[in-house]
Amino acid sequence: MMIFEKIKQEIMADQMNESYTKMGIPPLFKASVDARIVIVGQAPGRKAEATQLFWNDLSGDRLREWMGVSREMFYSTNRVAHLPMDFYYPGKAKNGDIPPRKGFAEKWHPRLLDEMPNIEIIILIGSYAQKYYLNKRREKSLTETVRNFQKYLPEYFPLVHPSPLNLGWLKQNPWFEKDVLPVLKEMVDKNL
Repeated sequence: MMIFEKIKQEIMADQMNESYTKMGIPPLFKASVDARIVIVGQAPGRKAEATQLFWNDLSGDRLREWMGVSREMFYSTNRVAHLPMDFYYPGKAKNGDIPPRKGFAEKWHPRLLDEMPNIEIIILIGSYAQKYYLNKRREKSLTETVRNFQKYLPEYFPLVHPSPLNLGWLKQNPWFEKDVLPVLKEMVDKNL
């Protein structure tokens, strides 16, 4: 059994994920020894969990545009790994989705990353990913962390979430498209 399949079985057998496993819902992540780029987001959305295809929504369309990759390349290449902060849809809250469960990434990300020796960059999408990976190194706000993205290179690349709900943020921060996205596209292109 391949190591990633073995870890997947361990995730499914974990008591923390028992309710999902009983409902026949597998963990949604992608890992490969060939991976050079890791995308760390919040958690799969309802549509992603239903289709078992991560970033399968308008946010995913925008993320692929930001990265400069086609939908086909995004899903077919083994050079891009997907490790959300939780591999299961956590449910709906009053405003948006429930946050990823505490302890999930801490338990599974190190195991998976240890098996991916060729990682060149980890793209950190949103505050949960940035808080976990950058911890005290991040700025006082997500905006400032993203604005100072160069400070975290070459290991990490912090991004705002590509959600359509963030259109206002994008309009208020034109530097993002001008200064950040060209560097992201260049780094992605170099590692695909």
